[in-house]
Amino acid sequence: MTSLAEQIQTTPKPIDRKGAHAHIEHFLSIKEGPEFEQLGALVKKHPKLYELLFAIAGHSPYLWRLINRNPKRFLRLIENNPDIYFSELITSCGQAAINNANDEAAIKKTLRHIKQEAALLIALCDLGGVWDVIRVTEALSDLADASLKAALSFLLAGEASSGKITSFDRDQPKGVVILALGKHGARELNYSSDIDIIILYDPAEAALAEGVEPSPFFVKLVKGIVRLIDEATADGYVFRVDLRLRPDPGSTPVAISVNSAFAYYESVGQNWERAALIKARPVAGDFAIGEAFLSDLSPFVWRKYFDFAAIADIHAMKRQIHAVRGHESIAVAGHDIKLGRGGIREIEFFVQTQQLVFGGRRGALRGRRTLDMLTTLSREGWISENARDDLDEAYRFLRRIEHRLQMVNDEQTQRLPNDPDALKRFALFCGFQSEAAFSKALISKAKMVESHYAQLFEEGADLAARDGSLVFTGTTDDPETIETRRRMGFVEPEKVTETVRGWHFGRRSAVTSARAREVLTELVPALLSAFGKTADPDSALAGFDRVLGGLSAAVELFSILREHRPILALFSDIL
Repeated sequence: MTSLAEQIQTTPKPIDRKGAHAHIEHFLSIKEGPEFEQLGALVKKHPKLYELLFAIAGHSPYLWRLINRNPKRFLRLIENNPDIYFSELITSCGQAAINNANDEAAIKKTLRHIKQEAALLIALCDLGGVWDVIRVTEALSDLADASLKAALSFLLAGEASSGKITSFDRDQPKGVVILALGKHGARELNYSSDIDIIILYDPAEAALAEGVEPSPFFVKLVKGIVRLIDEATADGYVFRVDLRLRPDPGSTPVAISVNSAFAYYESVGQNWERAALIKARPVAGDFAIGEAFLSDLSPFVWRKYFDFAAIADIHAMKRQIHAVRGHESIAVAGHDIKLGRGGIREIEFFVQTQQLVFGGRRGALRGRRTLDMLTTLSREGWISENARDDLDEAYRFLRRIEHRLQMVNDEQTQRLPNDPDALKRFALFCGFQSEAAFSKALISKAKMVESHYAQLFEEGADLAARDGSLVFTGTTDDPETIETRRRMGFVEPEKVTETVRGWHFGRRSAVTSARAREVLTELVPALLSAFGKTADPDSALAGFDRVLGGLSAAVELFSILREHRPILALFSDIL
Protein backbone atom coordinates (compact mmCIF):
# COMPACT_ATOMS: atom_id res chain seq x y z
CA MET A 1 0.00 0.00 0.00
CA THR A 2 1.32 3.44 -0.94
CA SER A 3 2.24 5.97 1.72
CA LEU A 4 0.59 9.33 2.22
CA ALA A 5 3.74 11.08 0.91
CA GLU A 6 3.37 9.15 -2.36
CA GLN A 7 -0.35 9.90 -2.73
CA ILE A 8 -0.23 13.71 -2.49
CA GLN A 9 -1.65 15.18 -5.69
CA THR A 10 -2.44 18.87 -5.31
CA THR A 11 -1.49 21.56 -2.81
CA PRO A 12 -2.54 25.18 -2.15
CA LYS A 13 -0.02 27.99 -2.70
CA PRO A 14 1.12 30.24 0.16
CA ILE A 15 0.99 34.00 -0.31
CA ASP A 16 4.22 34.57 1.64
CA ARG A 17 6.61 32.15 -0.05
CA LYS A 18 9.66 33.63 1.62
CA GLY A 19 8.17 33.35 5.12
CA ALA A 20 6.83 29.82 4.52
CA HIS A 21 10.20 28.70 3.13
CA ALA A 22 11.94 30.05 6.25
CA HIS A 23 9.54 28.13 8.50
CA ILE A 24 10.21 24.86 6.72
CA GLU A 25 13.97 25.26 6.46
CA HIS A 26 14.16 26.02 10.18
CA PHE A 27 11.99 23.01 10.96
CA LEU A 28 14.08 20.63 8.84
CA SER A 29 17.37 22.04 10.11
CA ILE A 30 16.70 20.88 13.68
CA LYS A 31 18.85 17.83 14.41
CA GLU A 32 17.31 16.50 17.58
CA GLY A 33 16.84 12.96 16.29
CA PRO A 34 16.94 10.65 13.28
CA GLU A 35 13.38 11.55 12.32
CA PHE A 36 14.59 14.92 11.01
CA GLU A 37 17.00 13.21 8.62
CA GLN A 38 14.21 10.91 7.44
CA LEU A 39 11.91 13.92 6.96
CA GLY A 40 14.54 15.74 4.92
CA ALA A 41 15.04 12.71 2.71
CA LEU A 42 11.28 12.29 2.18
CA VAL A 43 10.84 15.96 1.32
CA LYS A 44 13.61 15.75 -1.29
CA LYS A 45 12.11 12.55 -2.71
CA HIS A 46 8.55 13.90 -2.91
CA PRO A 47 8.37 17.53 -4.14
CA LYS A 48 4.61 17.66 -3.59
CA LEU A 49 5.17 16.89 0.08
CA TYR A 50 7.39 19.96 0.28
CA GLU A 51 4.69 22.03 -1.45
CA LEU A 52 2.13 20.76 1.06
CA LEU A 53 4.36 21.74 3.98
CA PHE A 54 4.87 25.05 2.23
CA ALA A 55 1.11 25.68 2.09
CA ILE A 56 0.53 24.69 5.72
CA ALA A 57 3.40 26.87 6.96
CA GLY A 58 1.98 29.82 5.04
CA HIS A 59 -1.71 29.42 5.84
CA SER A 60 -2.51 27.37 8.93
CA PRO A 61 -0.93 28.24 12.30
CA TYR A 62 -2.96 25.41 13.88
CA LEU A 63 -1.69 22.65 11.59
CA TRP A 64 1.86 24.00 11.60
CA ARG A 65 1.86 23.83 15.42
CA LEU A 66 0.77 20.18 15.27
CA ILE A 67 3.65 19.41 12.91
CA ASN A 68 6.24 21.36 14.89
CA ARG A 69 5.29 19.95 18.28
CA ASN A 70 5.73 16.34 17.28
CA PRO A 71 7.91 15.63 14.21
CA LYS A 72 7.84 11.89 14.95
CA ARG A 73 4.05 11.92 14.67
CA PHE A 74 4.20 13.80 11.38
CA LEU A 75 6.74 11.33 10.03
CA ARG A 76 4.51 8.38 10.99
CA LEU A 77 1.60 9.94 9.14
CA ILE A 78 3.37 10.59 5.86
CA GLU A 79 5.25 7.23 5.85
CA ASN A 80 2.08 5.14 6.24
CA ASN A 81 -0.96 4.47 4.12
CA PRO A 82 -3.57 6.98 5.32
CA ASP A 83 -6.60 4.66 5.18
CA ILE A 84 -4.90 1.90 7.15
CA TYR A 85 -3.36 4.32 9.65
CA PHE A 86 -6.68 6.07 10.25
CA SER A 87 -8.38 2.74 10.95
CA GLU A 88 -5.67 2.01 13.53
CA LEU A 89 -6.28 5.39 15.17
CA ILE A 90 -9.99 4.62 15.48
CA THR A 91 -9.18 1.27 17.08
CA SER A 92 -6.79 2.95 19.50
CA CYS A 93 -9.66 5.02 20.93
CA GLY A 94 -11.34 1.90 22.22
CA GLN A 95 -8.06 0.52 23.48
CA ALA A 96 -7.51 3.75 25.43
CA ALA A 97 -10.57 2.97 27.59
CA ILE A 98 -9.00 -0.36 28.52
CA ASN A 99 -5.40 0.76 28.97
CA ASN A 100 -6.32 3.75 31.14
CA ALA A 101 -8.94 2.11 33.35
CA ASN A 102 -9.73 4.20 36.46
CA ASP A 103 -7.28 6.93 35.39
CA GLU A 104 -9.35 9.84 34.08
CA ALA A 105 -6.37 12.14 33.52
CA ALA A 106 -4.65 9.47 31.43
CA ILE A 107 -7.60 8.72 29.17
CA LYS A 108 -8.28 12.42 28.65
CA LYS A 109 -4.68 12.90 27.57
CA THR A 110 -4.74 9.85 25.29
CA LEU A 111 -7.99 10.79 23.56
CA ARG A 112 -6.71 14.32 22.93
CA HIS A 113 -3.47 13.05 21.43
CA ILE A 114 -5.44 10.71 19.16
CA LYS A 115 -7.62 13.66 18.12
CA GLN A 116 -4.55 15.76 17.26
CA GLU A 117 -3.04 12.96 15.21
CA ALA A 118 -6.31 12.26 13.40
CA ALA A 119 -6.93 15.96 12.77
CA LEU A 120 -3.50 16.35 11.20
CA LEU A 121 -3.89 13.20 9.10
CA ILE A 122 -7.33 14.26 7.85
CA ALA A 123 -6.06 17.75 6.99
CA LEU A 124 -3.05 16.37 5.11
CA CYS A 125 -5.31 14.05 3.11
CA ASP A 126 -7.73 16.90 2.41
CA LEU A 127 -5.17 19.53 1.43
CA GLY A 128 -3.11 17.03 -0.57
CA GLY A 129 -6.06 15.82 -2.64
CA VAL A 130 -5.79 12.30 -1.23
CA TRP A 131 -9.34 12.22 0.20
CA ASP A 132 -12.34 14.01 -1.24
CA VAL A 133 -14.56 16.18 0.95
CA ILE A 134 -17.07 13.40 1.62
CA ARG A 135 -14.36 11.02 2.81
CA VAL A 136 -13.10 13.81 5.08
CA THR A 137 -16.53 14.29 6.69
CA GLU A 138 -16.87 10.54 7.19
CA ALA A 139 -13.46 10.31 8.86
CA LEU A 140 -14.27 13.16 11.25
CA SER A 141 -17.60 11.50 12.12
CA ASP A 142 -15.96 8.11 12.67
CA LEU A 143 -13.49 9.77 15.04
CA ALA A 144 -16.37 11.33 16.99
CA ASP A 145 -18.13 7.96 17.22
CA ALA A 146 -15.00 6.22 18.47
CA SER A 147 -14.28 8.95 21.04
CA LEU A 148 -17.81 8.76 22.49
CA LYS A 149 -17.67 4.96 22.64
CA ALA A 150 -14.36 5.12 24.48
CA ALA A 151 -15.62 7.72 26.96
CA LEU A 152 -18.84 5.80 27.67
CA SER A 153 -16.97 2.50 28.04
CA PHE A 154 -14.44 4.05 30.44
CA LEU A 155 -17.14 5.57 32.64
CA LEU A 156 -19.38 2.49 32.73
CA ALA A 157 -16.40 0.28 33.60
CA GLY A 158 -15.68 2.60 36.52
CA GLU A 159 -19.30 2.42 37.71
CA ALA A 160 -19.17 -1.37 37.47
CA SER A 161 -16.01 -1.51 39.56
CA SER A 162 -17.64 0.70 42.19
CA GLY A 163 -20.69 -1.57 42.32
CA LYS A 164 -23.27 0.90 41.00
CA ILE A 165 -24.08 -1.35 38.06
CA THR A 166 -24.23 -5.09 38.48
CA SER A 167 -22.91 -6.11 35.06
CA PHE A 168 -20.99 -4.51 32.22
CA ASP A 169 -20.12 -5.77 28.75
CA ARG A 170 -17.61 -3.47 27.09
CA ASP A 171 -18.67 -4.57 23.61
CA GLN A 172 -22.41 -4.34 24.29
CA PRO A 173 -23.24 -1.82 27.04
CA LYS A 174 -26.83 -2.00 28.26
CA GLY A 175 -29.39 0.56 29.31
CA VAL A 176 -27.97 3.78 27.85
CA VAL A 177 -27.48 5.03 24.30
CA ILE A 178 -25.92 8.08 22.71
CA LEU A 179 -27.79 9.39 19.67
CA ALA A 180 -25.94 11.66 17.24
CA LEU A 181 -27.98 14.30 15.42
CA GLY A 182 -27.25 16.85 12.72
CA LYS A 183 -24.06 16.50 10.73
CA HIS A 184 -22.68 13.96 13.18
CA GLY A 185 -25.71 11.72 12.75
CA ALA A 186 -25.37 11.94 8.97
CA ARG A 187 -21.59 11.33 9.08
CA GLU A 188 -21.12 14.82 7.61
CA LEU A 189 -19.09 16.53 10.36
CA ASN A 190 -17.02 19.56 9.44
CA TYR A 191 -13.43 20.07 10.51
CA SER A 192 -14.07 21.97 13.77
CA SER A 193 -17.67 20.97 14.33
CA ASP A 194 -19.61 20.57 17.53
CA ILE A 195 -21.20 17.17 17.99
CA ASP A 196 -24.94 17.31 18.73
CA ILE A 197 -25.95 14.37 20.91
CA ILE A 198 -28.87 13.16 23.01
CA ILE A 199 -28.31 10.61 25.81
CA LEU A 200 -31.25 8.33 26.56
CA TYR A 201 -31.55 5.61 29.16
CA ASP A 202 -33.92 2.75 29.96
CA PRO A 203 -33.89 1.94 33.70
CA ALA A 204 -35.28 -1.53 33.02
CA GLU A 205 -32.22 -2.43 30.94
CA ALA A 206 -29.51 -0.59 32.87
CA ALA A 207 -28.60 -3.24 35.49
CA LEU A 208 -28.36 -0.62 38.20
CA ALA A 209 -27.53 -1.85 41.66
CA GLU A 210 -30.24 -1.77 44.30
CA GLY A 211 -30.81 1.73 45.65
CA VAL A 212 -29.19 3.55 42.70
CA GLU A 213 -31.60 6.14 41.29
CA PRO A 214 -31.58 6.20 37.46
CA SER A 215 -31.82 9.94 36.80
CA PRO A 216 -28.93 11.13 39.04
CA PHE A 217 -26.80 8.18 37.89
CA PHE A 218 -27.18 8.94 34.18
CA VAL A 219 -26.91 12.71 34.62
CA LYS A 220 -23.56 12.11 36.34
CA LEU A 221 -22.59 9.80 33.46
CA VAL A 222 -23.37 12.47 30.86
CA LYS A 223 -21.38 15.07 32.78
CA GLY A 224 -18.48 12.63 32.75
CA ILE A 225 -18.74 12.21 28.98
CA VAL A 226 -18.68 15.97 28.50
CA ARG A 227 -15.68 16.24 30.80
CA LEU A 228 -13.73 13.56 28.89
CA ILE A 229 -14.60 14.84 25.40
CA ASP A 230 -15.29 18.57 25.63
CA GLU A 231 -13.15 19.92 28.45
CA ALA A 232 -10.17 22.01 27.28
CA THR A 233 -6.87 20.92 28.84
CA ALA A 234 -3.21 21.58 28.07
CA ASP A 235 -3.65 18.97 25.30
CA GLY A 236 -6.70 20.69 23.82
CA TYR A 237 -10.12 19.05 23.51
CA VAL A 238 -11.55 16.10 21.58
CA PHE A 239 -14.89 17.50 20.33
CA ARG A 240 -17.13 20.31 21.53
CA VAL A 241 -20.28 18.65 22.83
CA ASP A 242 -23.72 20.24 22.40
CA LEU A 243 -26.61 18.75 24.39
CA ARG A 244 -29.17 21.41 23.47
CA LEU A 245 -31.02 19.39 20.83
CA ARG A 246 -32.53 17.16 23.51
CA PRO A 247 -36.23 17.67 24.29
CA ASP A 248 -36.82 21.11 25.85
CA PRO A 249 -33.25 21.62 27.11
CA GLY A 250 -34.25 24.58 29.25
CA SER A 251 -36.26 22.38 31.62
CA THR A 252 -34.96 18.82 31.25
CA PRO A 253 -31.89 17.04 32.67
CA VAL A 254 -28.97 16.24 30.37
CA ALA A 255 -29.91 12.54 30.42
CA ILE A 256 -33.52 11.62 29.65
CA SER A 257 -35.40 8.37 29.94
CA VAL A 258 -36.61 6.82 26.70
CA ASN A 259 -40.24 7.07 27.86
CA SER A 260 -39.95 10.77 28.76
CA ALA A 261 -38.33 11.63 25.44
CA PHE A 262 -40.98 9.74 23.51
CA ALA A 263 -43.80 11.44 25.45
CA TYR A 264 -42.28 14.85 24.69
CA TYR A 265 -42.03 14.32 20.94
CA GLU A 266 -45.47 12.76 20.78
CA SER A 267 -47.09 15.71 22.56
CA VAL A 268 -45.15 18.91 21.78
CA GLY A 269 -42.46 17.95 19.26
CA GLN A 270 -41.84 20.67 16.66
CA ASN A 271 -41.16 20.61 12.95
CA TRP A 272 -37.55 21.76 13.35
CA GLU A 273 -37.07 18.83 15.75
CA ARG A 274 -38.50 16.47 13.15
CA ALA A 275 -35.93 17.85 10.72
CA ALA A 276 -33.14 17.30 13.27
CA LEU A 277 -34.26 13.73 13.93
CA ILE A 278 -34.05 12.84 10.23
CA LYS A 279 -30.30 12.42 10.72
CA ALA A 280 -30.36 10.76 14.17
CA ARG A 281 -28.42 7.51 14.65
CA PRO A 282 -27.09 5.55 17.64
CA VAL A 283 -23.32 5.92 17.92
CA ALA A 284 -22.44 4.47 21.34
CA GLY A 285 -23.94 2.34 24.08
CA ASP A 286 -27.03 0.16 23.72
CA PHE A 287 -27.77 0.30 20.00
CA ALA A 288 -30.90 -1.83 20.40
CA ILE A 289 -32.48 0.83 22.62
CA GLY A 290 -31.52 3.56 20.15
CA GLU A 291 -32.85 1.75 17.11
CA ALA A 292 -36.10 0.85 18.88
CA PHE A 293 -36.59 4.45 20.02
CA LEU A 294 -36.07 5.84 16.50
CA SER A 295 -38.37 3.18 15.08
CA ASP A 296 -41.11 4.04 17.58
CA LEU A 297 -40.61 7.72 16.80
CA SER A 298 -40.96 7.18 13.07
CA PRO A 299 -44.64 8.29 12.91
CA PHE A 300 -43.64 11.62 14.49
CA VAL A 301 -40.76 12.24 12.08
CA TRP A 302 -42.39 10.80 8.97
CA ARG A 303 -46.00 12.00 8.81
CA LYS A 304 -47.97 10.08 6.21
CA TYR A 305 -50.33 12.99 5.58
CA PHE A 306 -48.88 16.48 5.62
CA ASP A 307 -51.61 19.06 6.21
CA PHE A 308 -51.63 22.70 5.19
CA ALA A 309 -50.85 23.96 8.69
CA ALA A 310 -47.69 21.87 8.86
CA ILE A 311 -46.58 23.11 5.45
CA ALA A 312 -47.21 26.67 6.63
CA ASP A 313 -44.94 25.95 9.59
CA ILE A 314 -42.20 24.85 7.20
CA HIS A 315 -42.70 28.13 5.33
CA ALA A 316 -42.03 29.79 8.67
CA MET A 317 -38.86 27.77 9.22
CA LYS A 318 -37.64 28.79 5.78
CA ARG A 319 -38.27 32.46 6.36
CA GLN A 320 -36.69 32.41 9.79
CA ILE A 321 -33.57 30.96 8.18
CA HIS A 322 -33.79 33.67 5.51
CA ALA A 323 -33.89 36.34 8.21
CA VAL A 324 -30.29 35.73 9.23
CA ARG A 325 -28.10 38.76 8.82
CA GLY A 326 -26.12 38.76 5.60
CA HIS A 327 -28.86 36.81 3.81
CA GLU A 328 -30.06 39.80 1.84
CA SER A 329 -27.21 39.60 -0.68
CA ILE A 330 -24.42 37.39 -1.92
CA ALA A 331 -21.07 38.93 -1.09
CA VAL A 332 -17.63 37.45 -0.62
CA ALA A 333 -15.83 39.41 2.11
CA GLY A 334 -17.47 38.50 5.40
CA HIS A 335 -19.94 36.12 3.75
CA ASP A 336 -21.27 33.26 5.90
CA ILE A 337 -21.03 30.18 3.68
CA LYS A 338 -23.30 28.20 5.99
CA LEU A 339 -26.12 30.61 6.88
CA GLY A 340 -25.72 33.24 4.16
CA ARG A 341 -27.71 33.33 0.93
CA GLY A 342 -26.79 30.42 -1.31
CA GLY A 343 -25.06 28.65 1.59
CA ILE A 344 -24.82 25.14 3.00
CA ARG A 345 -27.94 25.57 5.15
CA GLU A 346 -30.06 26.25 2.06
CA ILE A 347 -28.95 23.00 0.42
CA GLU A 348 -29.63 21.05 3.60
CA PHE A 349 -33.03 22.69 4.03
CA PHE A 350 -33.87 22.10 0.35
CA VAL A 351 -33.36 18.38 0.96
CA GLN A 352 -34.83 18.07 4.46
CA THR A 353 -38.01 19.97 3.62
CA GLN A 354 -38.86 17.58 0.81
CA GLN A 355 -37.96 14.64 3.01
CA LEU A 356 -40.42 15.89 5.65
CA VAL A 357 -43.20 16.44 3.10
CA PHE A 358 -42.83 13.26 1.07
CA GLY A 359 -40.92 10.85 3.35
CA GLY A 360 -44.06 9.68 5.15
CA ARG A 361 -45.17 7.93 1.96
CA ARG A 362 -41.80 7.35 0.30
CA GLY A 363 -39.50 5.21 2.41
CA ALA A 364 -36.56 5.83 0.09
CA LEU A 365 -36.54 9.48 1.22
CA ARG A 366 -35.80 8.64 4.85
CA GLY A 367 -32.02 8.65 4.52
CA ARG A 368 -29.63 10.71 6.65
CA ARG A 369 -27.11 11.98 4.11
CA THR A 370 -27.62 15.14 2.07
CA LEU A 371 -26.05 14.04 -1.21
CA ASP A 372 -27.65 10.58 -1.08
CA MET A 373 -31.05 12.19 -0.68
CA LEU A 374 -30.41 14.61 -3.55
CA THR A 375 -29.86 11.56 -5.75
CA THR A 376 -33.01 9.90 -4.44
CA LEU A 377 -35.12 13.03 -4.94
CA SER A 378 -33.96 13.13 -8.54
CA ARG A 379 -34.47 9.41 -9.15
CA GLU A 380 -38.03 9.58 -7.77
CA GLY A 381 -38.89 12.62 -9.89
CA TRP A 382 -39.19 15.30 -7.19
CA ILE A 383 -36.30 17.38 -8.55
CA SER A 384 -34.59 17.56 -11.92
CA GLU A 385 -31.25 15.97 -12.73
CA ASN A 386 -29.94 19.49 -13.29
CA ALA A 387 -30.96 20.54 -9.74
CA ARG A 388 -29.32 17.43 -8.33
CA ASP A 389 -26.06 18.02 -10.17
CA ASP A 390 -25.95 21.75 -9.37
CA LEU A 391 -26.61 21.27 -5.67
CA ASP A 392 -24.25 18.30 -5.39
CA GLU A 393 -21.45 20.36 -6.94
CA ALA A 394 -22.21 23.40 -4.77
CA TYR A 395 -22.42 21.33 -1.58
CA ARG A 396 -19.01 19.76 -2.15
CA PHE A 397 -17.50 23.14 -3.01
CA LEU A 398 -18.93 24.92 0.05
CA ARG A 399 -17.95 22.14 2.42
CA ARG A 400 -14.35 22.32 1.15
CA ILE A 401 -14.32 26.07 1.78
CA GLU A 402 -15.80 25.48 5.24
CA HIS A 403 -13.00 23.05 6.10
CA ARG A 404 -10.31 25.46 4.92
CA LEU A 405 -11.78 28.22 7.11
CA GLN A 406 -11.67 25.96 10.14
CA MET A 407 -8.20 24.58 9.44
CA VAL A 408 -6.58 28.00 9.81
CA ASN A 409 -6.93 28.21 13.60
CA ASP A 410 -9.22 25.28 14.51
CA GLU A 411 -12.10 27.72 14.98
CA GLN A 412 -15.74 26.85 14.48
CA THR A 413 -16.45 29.48 11.86
CA GLN A 414 -18.12 29.64 8.48
CA ARG A 415 -17.54 33.33 7.81
CA LEU A 416 -15.04 34.45 5.18
CA PRO A 417 -12.45 37.10 6.12
CA ASN A 418 -13.46 40.75 5.84
CA ASP A 419 -9.90 42.04 5.55
CA PRO A 420 -8.79 42.22 1.88
CA ASP A 421 -5.32 40.80 2.55
CA ALA A 422 -6.70 37.97 4.67
CA LEU A 423 -9.28 37.17 1.99
CA LYS A 424 -6.56 37.08 -0.67
CA ARG A 425 -4.50 34.67 1.43
CA PHE A 426 -7.53 32.51 2.06
CA ALA A 427 -8.34 32.33 -1.65
CA LEU A 428 -4.88 30.89 -2.25
CA PHE A 429 -5.34 28.44 0.63
CA CYS A 430 -8.46 27.19 -1.15
CA GLY A 431 -6.39 26.42 -4.24
CA PHE A 432 -7.32 29.45 -6.37
CA GLN A 433 -4.76 31.56 -8.24
CA SER A 434 -6.32 34.83 -7.11
CA GLU A 435 -9.03 36.39 -4.97
CA ALA A 436 -10.92 37.27 -8.15
CA ALA A 437 -11.02 33.63 -9.27
CA PHE A 438 -12.20 32.54 -5.82
CA SER A 439 -14.90 35.24 -5.69
CA LYS A 440 -16.18 34.31 -9.14
CA ALA A 441 -16.46 30.63 -8.18
CA LEU A 442 -18.14 31.34 -4.83
CA ILE A 443 -20.72 33.74 -6.25
CA SER A 444 -21.49 31.33 -9.09
CA LYS A 445 -22.14 28.44 -6.70
CA ALA A 446 -24.14 30.58 -4.27
CA LYS A 447 -26.40 31.91 -7.02
CA MET A 448 -26.89 28.37 -8.27
CA VAL A 449 -28.03 27.26 -4.81
CA GLU A 450 -30.20 30.36 -4.37
CA SER A 451 -31.98 29.72 -7.64
CA HIS A 452 -33.01 26.17 -6.77
CA TYR A 453 -33.79 27.02 -3.15
CA ALA A 454 -36.06 29.91 -4.12
CA GLN A 455 -38.26 27.56 -6.14
CA LEU A 456 -39.18 25.59 -3.01
CA PHE A 457 -41.56 28.32 -1.84
CA GLU A 458 -43.20 30.63 -4.32
CA GLU A 459 -45.45 32.25 -1.76
CA GLY A 460 -46.05 32.47 1.98
CA ALA A 461 -46.25 35.02 4.75
CA ASP A 462 -43.17 37.15 5.23
CA LEU A 463 -42.03 36.25 8.73
CA ALA A 464 -38.80 38.22 8.70
CA ALA A 465 -38.61 41.27 10.88
CA ARG A 466 -38.44 44.36 8.70
CA ASP A 467 -35.80 45.91 10.89
CA GLY A 468 -33.59 42.89 11.46
CA SER A 469 -33.34 39.19 12.15
CA LEU A 470 -36.01 36.96 13.64
CA VAL A 471 -34.88 33.41 14.36
CA PHE A 472 -36.43 31.34 17.15
CA THR A 473 -36.06 27.81 15.78
CA GLY A 474 -33.51 25.56 17.45
CA THR A 475 -32.05 26.09 20.90
CA THR A 476 -29.25 28.60 20.29
CA ASP A 477 -29.76 32.35 20.65
CA ASP A 478 -29.25 34.11 17.33
CA PRO A 479 -27.12 37.23 18.09
CA GLU A 480 -28.86 39.28 15.41
CA THR A 481 -32.28 38.36 16.77
CA ILE A 482 -31.18 39.55 20.21
CA GLU A 483 -29.94 42.83 18.70
CA THR A 484 -33.17 43.28 16.72
CA ARG A 485 -35.24 42.92 19.90
CA ARG A 486 -33.01 45.45 21.65
CA ARG A 487 -33.53 47.98 18.84
CA MET A 488 -37.28 47.45 19.11
CA GLY A 489 -37.16 48.61 22.72
CA PHE A 490 -36.97 45.40 24.74
CA VAL A 491 -34.71 45.88 27.76
CA GLU A 492 -34.19 42.13 28.22
CA PRO A 493 -34.02 40.71 24.68
CA GLU A 494 -32.57 37.37 25.85
CA LYS A 495 -35.64 36.87 28.03
CA VAL A 496 -37.85 37.58 25.00
CA THR A 497 -36.13 34.82 23.04
CA GLU A 498 -36.40 32.36 25.91
CA THR A 499 -40.10 33.20 26.42
CA VAL A 500 -40.97 32.69 22.75
CA ARG A 501 -38.94 29.50 22.61
CA GLY A 502 -40.78 28.29 25.72
CA TRP A 503 -44.10 28.73 23.92
CA HIS A 504 -42.87 26.54 21.11
CA PHE A 505 -41.72 23.94 23.62
CA GLY A 506 -45.29 23.84 24.96
CA ARG A 507 -44.49 25.26 28.40
CA ARG A 508 -47.95 26.87 28.41
CA SER A 509 -50.97 24.57 28.09
CA ALA A 510 -52.53 26.95 25.54
CA VAL A 511 -49.74 26.17 23.06
CA THR A 512 -49.40 22.42 23.47
CA SER A 513 -51.25 21.66 20.22
CA ALA A 514 -49.29 21.56 16.98
CA ARG A 515 -51.81 23.86 15.30
CA ALA A 516 -51.43 26.51 18.03
CA ARG A 517 -47.66 26.56 17.61
CA GLU A 518 -47.92 26.71 13.83
CA VAL A 519 -50.21 29.78 13.94
CA LEU A 520 -48.01 31.28 16.65
CA THR A 521 -44.97 31.02 14.38
CA GLU A 522 -46.75 33.20 11.83
CA LEU A 523 -47.96 35.62 14.50
CA VAL A 524 -44.72 36.20 16.45
CA PRO A 525 -43.14 38.87 14.14
CA ALA A 526 -46.25 41.05 14.23
CA LEU A 527 -46.78 40.34 17.93
CA LEU A 528 -43.30 41.46 18.94
CA SER A 529 -43.47 44.44 16.61
CA ALA A 530 -46.72 45.53 18.28
CA PHE A 531 -45.25 45.05 21.75
CA GLY A 532 -42.21 47.07 20.70
CA LYS A 533 -44.45 50.07 19.95
CA THR A 534 -45.92 50.16 23.45
CA ALA A 535 -44.59 52.15 26.40
CA ASP A 536 -43.10 49.03 28.02
CA PRO A 537 -42.45 46.17 25.56
CA ASP A 538 -41.07 43.80 28.22
CA SER A 539 -44.18 44.20 30.38
CA ALA A 540 -46.42 43.67 27.36
CA LEU A 541 -44.64 40.41 26.58
CA ALA A 542 -44.80 39.28 30.21
CA GLY A 543 -48.51 40.11 30.28
CA PHE A 544 -49.14 38.07 27.14
CA ASP A 545 -47.24 35.16 28.65
CA ARG A 546 -49.49 35.36 31.72
CA VAL A 547 -52.55 35.37 29.44
CA LEU A 548 -51.34 32.16 27.79
CA GLY A 549 -50.76 30.66 31.23
CA GLY A 550 -54.43 31.15 32.04
CA LEU A 551 -55.84 29.70 28.81
CA SER A 552 -56.44 26.05 27.95
CA ALA A 553 -56.33 26.78 24.19
CA ALA A 554 -55.20 29.75 22.10
CA VAL A 555 -55.63 28.93 18.39
CA GLU A 556 -58.66 31.24 18.02
CA LEU A 557 -56.91 34.10 19.86
CA PHE A 558 -53.79 33.72 17.72
CA SER A 559 -55.87 33.64 14.54
CA ILE A 560 -57.77 36.81 15.47
CA LEU A 561 -54.59 38.69 16.35
CA ARG A 562 -52.90 37.50 13.15
CA GLU A 563 -55.74 38.59 10.89
CA HIS A 564 -56.74 41.87 12.61
CA ARG A 565 -53.75 44.12 13.19
CA PRO A 566 -55.74 47.00 14.83
CA ILE A 567 -56.99 44.54 17.45
CA LEU A 568 -53.41 43.33 17.95
CA ALA A 569 -52.23 46.93 18.50
CA LEU A 570 -55.04 47.62 21.00
CA PHE A 571 -54.42 44.32 22.78
CA SER A 572 -50.71 45.19 23.08
CA ASP A 573 -51.43 48.59 24.58
CA ILE A 574 -53.78 47.02 27.14
CA LEU A 575 -51.11 44.52 28.13
